[in-house]
Order: sequence, then structure tokens, then C-alpha cells
Amino acid sequence: MSDTSTEALLRRVAEALERLSPPHQDTVLLEAADAFVWHAEGEFFEPIAHINRVDLDLLKGIDQVRDVLLENTQRFAAGLPANNALLWGARGMGKSSLIKAVHATVNAHQPGSLVLIEIHREEILSLPQLLTKLRESTRRAILFCDDLSFQSDDTTYKSLKAVLEGGIEGRPANAVFYATSNRRHLMARGMIENENSTAIHPGEAVEESVSLSDRFGLWLGFHTCDQQTYFDMIDGYVKRHGIEVQPEELKAAAIEWSMTRGARSGRVAWQFVQDLAGRKGTMLNNGSN
Repeated sequence: MSDTSTEALLRRVAEALERLSPPHQDTVLLEAADAFVWHAEGEFFEPIAHINRVDLDLLKGIDQVRDVLLENTQRFAAGLPANNALLWGARGMGKSSLIKAVHATVNAHQPGSLVLIEIHREEILSLPQLLTKLRESTRRAILFCDDLSFQSDDTTYKSLKAVLEGGIEGRPANAVFYATSNRRHLMARGMIENENSTAIHPGEAVEESVSLSDRFGLWLGFHTCDQQTYFDMIDGYVKRHGIEVQPEELKAAAIEWSMTRGARSGRVAWQFVQDLAGRKGTMLNNGSN
């Protein structure tokens, strides 16, 4: 084989390997967008051009927790001390929506002040690497983990405890951690009871299990909504998206929808509005929910 043929072959092999490998990330460019998804494999931030979120005023029935989280986030954006936050409770009541809406509200008043970085539950073990990269940036970041919980055979929570507050370096001053969960202590009751029953000192085992949630300075509880709040949610969406429907028809259809789902929540309200808009031939503005 000639030198020319060998060189061409090696070039094709090198190009193929480059296509298979993830792009190299030289630096943290958190100014490139207002939201990113963290990828543990490759340790890089993927910018998100459009965040799937709702406006803060469309979130009904959570006024108290809304105000607490907004105030905490505003202090953080201003460079003042702020707490990690755990949003726990009923499904579909706007926990993750509130985090994204608060981020948008603060940035609307102070453009570019905060970046939202989502880290998936499965990649919590890479949180130390993420925080190391954040120390290289001056931009303030909300780390967001949706549906955070742990099972009986999962010891990841011990790593998370150390990272949030207990490590030598501690949490960077330019980062807070916001998480949502259906469980107040992030673990199934059976997991806590199992550790209690098998430990030599049951009280210490329970303390070990629930102390993770103590790393969150704010515990914000979300509860199922009553029928009037459910109607208010739907009415807000209908007005925002300009869906033409008679009040009597709207109320009757909304009640039927909630009965078929066996629940009332913000998620159920939005699913009803999507169905209603489709039946009425109305496009939803920007597809936001």
C-alpha cells in the first residue's frame, strides 16, 4: 500500500472516531443561554433555547409557597444568602412549574441574572463535577432536579448530603439546589422502616435516612386542590389562550373531566384545556403549559 493510500485511510479512521466521540467542552459558557441540561457523560452543559414553562400568575392555589420561593430566589439573584429548597407533595400541583416560573420572573426583572441547570436524578453522583465547573463561573445558577427520590438499594443520597452542605468545599456561593419530590423525606416509608428494623440503634438509622431533607433550608409543601381552585386554573388557561366557550359548558366539561381522571390538580386542569382547545379548534399560544 502506498504512503498516499495509508494516509487517506488513517484520515478516514480519525474522522470516524471523532464522529463517535462526544464534542470536547473546553470551558463553562453559562452566558450562552438562560437554561442548560447537565450531561454527566462528557461533563458538559447543553444549552436549552426554549424552556417549557408557564407564567407565574397561571399557577393557582399555591400562593404561600410561591411567595416564599420567589423571595428566596430574588435574594439569591441579588447576591444575598439563600437556601436550598425542597418542593414536595401532591402530584401535578405545579412543583417543577413553579421553579421554572420563578426563574423566568426573576430574569424578567434582572435579565440574565440567573441560569437554570437541570440535573437528572440518575446523574446525581456527578454533582461534585458539576459544582466544580460552576466554581469557574461568576454567573449564579439554580440547580434543578425534578422528581428526586431514592429506593431501598440506593445509597446515592449519602453523596448528595455531603455535596449540599457537608463537604469540605461546601456549596459554591453562586449555586442553590432546588428539587421536587412526591416524598417529604425523599425516601419511601418502607425504606425508612426497613433501616429502622435492621439497625442496632434504630433511632440513629432513622436520623441517617431523613437527614438528607434537612439539607434543604426550605420545605415547601404542595397539597391537592379543591374544586374552586381547579376551576380557577382552567379559567386562567382559557382566558390566556383565548378559547371561546360558554361558562356553563366549561364548568360541566371540567367536572366531567376531573371525575374521569379521579383527581383535581394543575396537571389535570392543563390536560383538560388541551383537550378543550383541540375540540374548539384553538391553537395554544407557543404550546406553553
